[in-house]
Amino acid sequence: MEDIVTNNVFMKAIAYIICYFIYPFSFLFIRKKHKIAFGSFRKTYSDNSKYLFIYCQQYRKDLDSAWLSLSQKTVKEIRAIGLKAYFTLSPKGIWHALTSKYWFFNSYTSDIMFCLSGGASCVNLWHGLALKSIEFNIHSGVLAERYQERKFKEVFYHPESFKRPDWVLSSTPFQSEMFASAFRIDQSHCLELGYPRNQILTCNEETRKAHITSFENESTKRVIAQIAERDYKKVFIYMPTWRDSQRDIFVQSFDLATMNKLLQEKDSLFILKPHANTIVDHIDHYSNIILADSKADVYPILPYTDVLITDYSSVLYDYVLMENKDVILYLYDYEEYVKDRDLYYPFDENVVGKRVFDFEELYSCIEKENYSMDLVKKKEIVEKFWGESAHYDSNKAIMSFFFL
Repeated sequence: MEDIVTNNVFMKAIAYIICYFIYPFSFLFIRKKHKIAFGSFRKTYSDNSKYLFIYCQQYRKDLDSAWLSLSQKTVKEIRAIGLKAYFTLSPKGIWHALTSKYWFFNSYTSDIMFCLSGGASCVNLWHGLALKSIEFNIHSGVLAERYQERKFKEVFYHPESFKRPDWVLSSTPFQSEMFASAFRIDQSHCLELGYPRNQILTCNEETRKAHITSFENESTKRVIAQIAERDYKKVFIYMPTWRDSQRDIFVQSFDLATMNKLLQEKDSLFILKPHANTIVDHIDHYSNIILADSKADVYPILPYTDVLITDYSSVLYDYVLMENKDVILYLYDYEEYVKDRDLYYPFDENVVGKRVFDFEELYSCIEKENYSMDLVKKKEIVEKFWGESAHYDSNKAIMSFFFL
């Protein structure tokens, strides 16, 4: 076993050395202004870049856009719904990456491939408005080793974290100031145009259903179908943020059996949707609790829910863009969490929702239905975090900014 681990470490190091050798040559290629490469983290097809890519494929056929992924399975899934995708390491994938003027991604150039990014205009769509510190604003926790201490191992294996994007997608000056410092760019290069993924939250039902039918995978459709199976009085969705420790929060912070009994009495459904980085152990079957598949895109699901349960996750700010929704903030580890992650702003002033601090309080809150939205506070939060961008067609606005 030790030999296998040693070999894996050695091969990983060699791969990165090759990457560093290739990177300078990627600056030599002529990049075409009408070509775009799209990608996302962890080889997935997801988040803001997914929705912008779909828009581009549908409405900007004058542009040569393609999704690039290091997962052959992801490429096949995208092609199956009639959209253009290449395996990144295929000849067509490499050529598209090297000749695309614009790269749109959700986190870093590694969403496509760092070593092919030289000379491209890199547009970081990011994956959420920030309440907690990100990137170079992180001063505590494990990621501080990368961004503040800059330990050799962290820098060597994460070159994408140190490549400054040309543009970062934002929403308001309030958020742009934070993004500018986090990514070490000028605030004028923060595009306050809103998020493509939120279009599915605020569009009409006809448009939403058409999108789901044409572009969503079976995992997403399955969750929506489970919601529609019965006329539930309430549908809750629990979406906690990622912890650096990657704890299985559904076991540590929940008594699922007790909650299921309450949900049966309330004729309600509870959806568990972990963060993509969270480790989830086996969860037993319950009649009124479902664990959403990791492949399910939560954004087409959110409009069919009534109450979001979250903590420090940016999904809160997306969710409040919808009407007639409620929020419960389940803050069972607040004191511990803020030790690991700095917060940009005072927490209480910049969130909305019913606050509970342990499972008993959460249970009581659901039992008594004591979670009605403070509409005045909600309006304040939407204005502060979204401003005018809440009313934009983000996809159209982004494409119009780069391509008239």
